[in-house]
Amino acid sequence: MSIELLGSFRKFRPVSPSGWSQLRAFAAAGLALVLVSCQLLGDGPTAGNVVPGSLRPNLASDIGAREHPRVVATYGGVYKDQGAERAVASVVGRLVAASDDPSQSYKITILNSPAINAFALPGGYLYVTRGLLALANDTSEVAAVIAHEMAHVTANHAIKRQERAEAKQLANKILTDVVQDSEEARKALISSQLSFARFSQVQELEADAIGVKTLARAGFDPYAASRFLKSMAAYARYQSADKGSSSAPDFLSSHPSTPERLQIAVRSARQIGAPGIGERDRDRYLSQIDGMLFGDDPLEGFVRGRSFLHKALGIGFTVPQGYILENTPEAVLASNGSGTAIRFDGADVSGYSNLVDYMNSGWINGLLPESVRETTINGLPGVTGAAITQGWSFRIAVLRIGKTGYRFIFASRSPNDAFGRDFRQTIDSFKQLTPTERARLRSLRIKVIKTQAGDTPRKLAIGMSGVEPSRRLEFFSILNDLSPNKPIPPGTAVKLVVD
Repeated sequence: MSIELLGSFRKFRPVSPSGWSQLRAFAAAGLALVLVSCQLLGDGPTAGNVVPGSLRPNLASDIGAREHPRVVATYGGVYKDQGAERAVASVVGRLVAASDDPSQSYKITILNSPAINAFALPGGYLYVTRGLLALANDTSEVAAVIAHEMAHVTANHAIKRQERAEAKQLANKILTDVVQDSEEARKALISSQLSFARFSQVQELEADAIGVKTLARAGFDPYAASRFLKSMAAYARYQSADKGSSSAPDFLSSHPSTPERLQIAVRSARQIGAPGIGERDRDRYLSQIDGMLFGDDPLEGFVRGRSFLHKALGIGFTVPQGYILENTPEAVLASNGSGTAIRFDGADVSGYSNLVDYMNSGWINGLLPESVRETTINGLPGVTGAAITQGWSFRIAVLRIGKTGYRFIFASRSPNDAFGRDFRQTIDSFKQLTPTERARLRSLRIKVIKTQAGDTPRKLAIGMSGVEPSRRLEFFSILNDLSPNKPIPPGTAVKLVVD
């Protein structure tokens, strides 16, 4: 899809429709919604053009400076919040002094993204998202994340990974150009891919071990790293529509499996001392993130359970049971456990007198002309159609409000009755919000309270907003790293999500 990424309402800014290859890529990607804990140059937000063997002076800082604006733009800009900034700044000086290279300078940015993520670029550019800060429960957990990213910088991992990636690319090109035996070439390519995947994993494990040592030297709880890894894994499971059913083996991931990382983190902490050592400082940390924005930025609309609602545009829709929504700057995405992927965005249709002409204007490869039908959804003019290309089946709908066409694109390799049913149910739910509905839409924020006698996770979870009622207890327990079935001691600081 060609969606301009400038200004407010980026996914809905009017642009000319094009880019079927990107639509295929969107479907083939399967909408991986499980968030990773760390990304690096080479398999992260951007990749630099580093030639192996050309490590000139200041190369790392030049790469970081060049890529920094792109990272900030990709992740929704810089998040400004004095409490969150203080929470991050309070640990940096101690960690730098305790790191393997105290002379290294760092530039740390909090990104305005609900994703739970942190990553490093060469030259000391470190990034944490506000989503990660919201999941953390004490200062030591934030320090663990930053220490891990500092380890990537001091170990020069980004440059090494880029060099290895380019060497792999060159080797693969030689194989495909020279080797005549296609089966032998295929085996060699697989071997090369596995080697690079493991190379990346080894870097992550190395950064984990270095990070825990730095954490302890700075006086923080060394077990914070393993504790936060558990929280991230639990949150990823909570968000995943296809819980635990991924067929991809762990060694093909760019990151080691969570159990492997947990083992490294716990073993590294045990070498330092028994649990209970080091600073955690839960109360102070939570007081600093009290009031912080949680979830979607209002400029991008809100996900509320299975519904997407946009206050400024005055639109909303709901996906069927079993789908998980993800709101990104480029589009609203969704997927279920049965292989169906959804994309929702906006495009300029002002140049078309009717939506049938727009649907037939060439932006869809494999369009079945006989499938194109005019329709009306909740008083709005629309058009629907179907396409088949490269083993994928698509159902497409475009609904018009003024100059904007709101596009729903469903994709599946194995379409069935449920595929068609889900498509119809979703587009039938699209509507313009009433003034009252728009007025009631407010941003979600973190609210920190101290528990009182008799408070239980179940009782406190009832007050959570933006979560389906049936999942509030699970969400509260993960967000606060508390057991859902154990009483909470009075005076414990806990996070609620409220509007």
